Amino acid sequence: MPPPCINLPDLELIFSMLGEASTKEITVNKNAQGFIENKKAAVEGGTIAGNARKELERKSGKKVASKENYKHLTQKQKTLK
Repeated sequence: MPPPCINLPDLELIFSMLGEASTKEITVNKNAQGFIENKKAAVEGGTIAGNARKELERKSGKKVASKENYKHLTQKQKTLK
């Protein structure tokens, strides 16, 4: 089975990579230590990518995420405490 990113359309992959790269930069530059600080960096990185995606969707008039790539998860699996 190919890695999940193989089947992602280009823009979905780009925004995923933006979130990961943003999170890494924030983590390194703030010298995040432990779960709480790293979780905060992950939320901030995800927010950067999410805002960029929403802006593109607003300007282009087209959704970036596709239903074909959405994994159906239970609500419990979707929430990280």
